[in-house]
Amino acid sequence: MGCPVSKTLFCRMKTILLIGVFQAFFLAFLVLRKRPKALADYILAGWLIWLGLFIGGYAFYSEDLFLRVPHLISSYISLFLLQGPFLYFYTLSLVGGRRKVFSPVQIIHLLPFVLFNLYLAVAFRMPEVAGNIRLDYTSSGVRLPFLFSVFLFAVFLSGPAYVALTLQMLHTHQVNVLNSFSYTEKVNLAWLRRLVYSFGLIWTILILVAVIHHLMFLFTRDFCTNGLFLSLSVFVILIGYFGLEQSVIVTPSLKGEKEPDSPVKYAGSSLKKEVVPELAEKLRDFMEKEKPFADGTLSLQQLSGLTGIPVHQLSQIINEHFGQNFFDFINTYRVNEVIRKMDDPDFENYSLLGLAFDSGFNSKTAFNRFFKKITGVTPSEYKKGEREKSIL
Repeated sequence: MGCPVSKTLFCRMKTILLIGVFQAFFLAFLVLRKRPKALADYILAGWLIWLGLFIGGYAFYSEDLFLRVPHLISSYISLFLLQGPFLYFYTLSLVGGRRKVFSPVQIIHLLPFVLFNLYLAVAFRMPEVAGNIRLDYTSSGVRLPFLFSVFLFAVFLSGPAYVALTLQMLHTHQVNVLNSFSYTEKVNLAWLRRLVYSFGLIWTILILVAVIHHLMFLFTRDFCTNGLFLSLSVFVILIGYFGLEQSVIVTPSLKGEKEPDSPVKYAGSSLKKEVVPELAEKLRDFMEKEKPFADGTLSLQQLSGLTGIPVHQLSQIINEHFGQNFFDFINTYRVNEVIRKMDDPDFENYSLLGLAFDSGFNSKTAFNRFFKKITGVTPSEYKKGEREKSIL
């Protein structure tokens, strides 16, 4: 049976939502087939399944739920309070590990959802309160109970709040990446940061639309909810696609996890000032003779094992003595190695990209970006300039 003409738009939207539901279940299936799997994969699969059921329930029953069973849709709306915690726990499992995810304090993230439903369970047993719990109160003329309004406000704010919390976590992770790895591919979570920014922007816009609807009676309730579920459908596809390829990132536990130039980062360090020059010289000598930077996946942990300098002390020496984070420290050597090879007859048949890969860079983009950061010009401009100097 076809959709009535008046419902054509809703039917088209329903089709998009159902595509999102299919993608959610399919991507969850692919994630669960990954070998090996980590905690982050199980959280992602659970998140995708939950999103599939959540969006699917709305796509199939939204009209009946809103118009005929206002109490049930109130409980359904409370499920939005799980979207933020899923995002938080997934990100935490990628960068923080199993121990942080299962810390007892993390249960606080589920309390708003639990408290909302406990309130609804009690309120629905009180006829004088239950009759006023409606999402169509702007047209029905009822006055929303105070606590119900508070929980609706919490639902509105949960998205932006968890977006901010996740972005802060990703910022801290980015600092740790630059202090722990000599590359950023698949460890800097740039895709997740962009996705969180986009979702946060969409959620904030929809909140503003909802506020305008409730205060000025513009737009419609369906416009607000349909927009939110459509954005979730797009979010499903993106989070599943990128999450399928993402592996857990293990970084050394650096004290304080502060910015590289933070004066308190190494406040409790056992490294004595008088031995710093000796260890720094040992590190410099090792870098120049052994060239460990040629390994494109070199990490702080690996360099510590190669030099015999403890991880925390090695990080402190690079940050404080050389004035760089680990990423810049290693890639500066790589750039200098490329420059050296440009003048070496043994490498005259190498392309610039070939020299970059041979010196430890993993991608053309990373090579060009960091080379220009160090020299102020692109690799091709630098090579052309050197050639012109030799001719003159």
